[in-house]
Amino acid sequence: MKDLCECAHDHLEEINSLLESMPSTDESTRASDIFSLLSDSSRLRILWLLCHSEQCVTNIAACVEMSSPAVSHHLRFLKQSKIITSEKRGKETFYKLADSEYATLAHKMIDDIFYLECPTKIVK
Repeated sequence: MKDLCECAHDHLEEINSLLESMPSTDESTRASDIFSLLSDSSRLRILWLLCHSEQCVTNIAACVEMSSPAVSHHLRFLKQSKIITSEKRGKETFYKLADSEYATLAHKMIDDIFYLECPTKIVK
């Protein structure tokens, strides 16, 4: 990487050490993809539900007041991004939050955005 101090203003002398820890283009693209997934209000509601429970398409559709085909469309994007996983049981497929760092981060972001306490962590 080019030494920015050669072409930048004198007040940016610490920029080179900062740039050593700057995320790569691939890392930035992955983060951008996740933000893109979360930018759809329907997907956000579906994901919030799946952060807190495992559900089939029919139940998800009823909970978010959407058609099953529309929910399936959103689930496909979430599954491709590896934020959710699915498991076939008989004729139904159940969806839940994946066990990954990105899924955990998405869960935290969603709860923080909605200012909600995670129902699965409520102390009784």
